[in-house]
Amino acid sequence: MRLEEAIVERRSIGKVKTDPVDKSLINKLLEAAVWAPNHYHTEPWRFFVMTGEGRNRLAEAYREIAKEESEAAGTPANEELLRKQWGKAFRAPVVIAVAASPSSLPKVHEIEELAALHAAIQNMLLTAHSLGLGAIWRSGQPLYHTRMKQAFGLEEHESMAGLIYVGYPEKEAPASRRTSYTEKTVWLEEQA
Repeated sequence: MRLEEAIVERRSIGKVKTDPVDKSLINKLLEAAVWAPNHYHTEPWRFFVMTGEGRNRLAEAYREIAKEESEAAGTPANEELLRKQWGKAFRAPVVIAVAASPSSLPKVHEIEELAALHAAIQNMLLTAHSLGLGAIWRSGQPLYHTRMKQAFGLEEHESMAGLIYVGYPEKEAPASRRTSYTEKTVWLEEQA
């Protein structure tokens, strides 16, 4: 697959089969991630690959956050909410939690560290597509909660950046459109 094809054809795939994904394919995603550009070669990322029962750590964090924020503890509606939160960890056979671990060097700006991390995630998504895998980058308020940081043993200066759900697509990705770059680009050219 050519790079241009991967960029244009890649889609977020939220519905995947429960079939296990070979570890060698996941290693390719991780290898692609670490080749993302990063200022001063700080490599500001950490990865947590969860499969099988390993996803329980994420499930428990989701459930604990929901319990903490719930106002209707013990009700049937609350139990259903907790069940749904737990289930989020099992939407794909592989979940890769991606954490930002920014450098403390004085010349490094945190925003550049996050930009590098997001480039690493895009590398993972493009590689997944090129390997015939479906993947989606998920985030949301629970991801930034203190309990999520604790679940993965993150230090004070670290934070979660995303959950990459990976599996084999259930169906073909739908077509998509984008606004042409021509509508979002201003050319500033030197006049002769």
